[in-house]
Amino acid sequence: MFDKRASGILVHPTSFPSEYGIGDFGPSAYEFINFLRDSNQKVWQILPLTPTSSGNSPYSSFSAFAGNPLLISPDILVNKGLLSKSDVSHEYFNDRKVEYGKVNKFKSKIFRIAFNNFKKAANPDFENFCSENKYWLDSYCLFISIKEYFISQRKISLDQNDFQAFESKFKNKLKPQEISSYYYGGAWISWPGSLPKCAAASLDIYSGILSEEIYYHKFLQYEFFGQWQKLKLYANNNGVRVIGDLPIFVAYDSCDVWANKNLFKLGPDALPLKVAGVPPDYFSSTGQLWGNPVYDWEANKKESYKWWLQRAAHNFKLADILRIDHFRGFDSYWEVPFGNETALDGMWAKGPKHDFFKALKSELGDKEIIAEDLGLLTPDVEKLRSDLGFPGMKILQFAFGYDKQNSYLPHNLKEANSVIYTGTHDNDTTRGWYNTADPEAKHHYRKYLNVSGENVSWDFIRIAFNSIANLAVIPIQDIMSLGEEDRMNTPGVPFGNWCFRYTKEMLYDNYDYYAQGLKELNECFNRNIFV
Repeated sequence: MFDKRASGILVHPTSFPSEYGIGDFGPSAYEFINFLRDSNQKVWQILPLTPTSSGNSPYSSFSAFAGNPLLISPDILVNKGLLSKSDVSHEYFNDRKVEYGKVNKFKSKIFRIAFNNFKKAANPDFENFCSENKYWLDSYCLFISIKEYFISQRKISLDQNDFQAFESKFKNKLKPQEISSYYYGGAWISWPGSLPKCAAASLDIYSGILSEEIYYHKFLQYEFFGQWQKLKLYANNNGVRVIGDLPIFVAYDSCDVWANKNLFKLGPDALPLKVAGVPPDYFSSTGQLWGNPVYDWEANKKESYKWWLQRAAHNFKLADILRIDHFRGFDSYWEVPFGNETALDGMWAKGPKHDFFKALKSELGDKEIIAEDLGLLTPDVEKLRSDLGFPGMKILQFAFGYDKQNSYLPHNLKEANSVIYTGTHDNDTTRGWYNTADPEAKHHYRKYLNVSGENVSWDFIRIAFNSIANLAVIPIQDIMSLGEEDRMNTPGVPFGNWCFRYTKEMLYDNYDYYAQGLKELNECFNRNIFV
């Protein structure tokens, strides 16, 4: 697919500088695109843009379609006249870490003000947006409104009868902490009456009770997608293409599962029968238990993969290229009985393989997709990716150490149709990797490049640009030579992730150095054109 050489930068919008405690689609996002243009970078890779749930992970969302309201820029709302300067005055925010609770409280307050101002005038564009996105927007806005309603009710209620009834119903199937989390977190399985079943009568009642809240959430989605599309257009007009991210699995407590139960392996009580994970391997003797409900692929096939095709089409409106996370799950995936403590007792189940991608191509035509194919792969998985022509991923931090035949070492790379990274959002920064790597891996890297190790981040950038992989993508932390304290995510650690931010000074104080360095490497290794 990638037959011309180019490079780009990986950074999620939450990491941009902003005075509001979190990066957004405002001025700093446009300044970053200017930096991409000035450094001759042709690609901007992001993480999922969906709303985050507990843990703030963009890979655990209440919806596979909705946008994260925290990315809405207050500055743009001020420019539109929906907010005043005084409305957005605030106390100090940490400019190096996202404090999600504090940010959410502040933005919720100003969004309510903007919404009240928005309602004062007719807006045909809003009506068109609601009509065009009705297939997901209506159910999501009802879902999130009901969830927030019960969260607020349960915070102020002194009556424990409902909780005790829920506890009694699921005490043999859910752990005590899950019962409490589901109930007080407003999970759809904890809703009363026939709401968990999406019964029409109940939905009609709550659509009426919560009509104003539904309107509010539609307003937030309208602003989110309007701001993002303008930003993406600016990127495209400056020769930059956006790589989006499509997680294969969705969260159990999501509108997607609530409104499409038949597409997932759920029991009569609507709890999962099986959940996703990965088996034991070199990194974990008990595997990884992700907990996402797994798909009933036969049911999806009977509906001609309608939900999946809508999801893919929606995401291709947001991005020019999509990276599919955990691509191997389309060939086979590890499913574990719900309630197990570890992933040990799981088994491999068949995915839809070529059949799904045939339907995708029939519906959307040829689309550019990157397959996240990291980890232990079977020949069948490799054949599926090869048959589809999707580029796979290569990670330089996996290259050095004991095995000189390591497939991630640049001289062992076999396919130009691939994407090489110094590291991803799940890796440490390259400087952090070097600080904690074992001595043999450090020695191997230094010997391989004949370097001292003093500038490991840019050594790795040079290796990536020099490789045969047609696309090289570098996390912004490595361009800035940041250490382990600035990694984006540590898999398996539930708290403290997804908080990385850089300041404007961190980019602008070294702007020419970074831009010129990337441009020179592009020219040296012929990464100047990407269409």
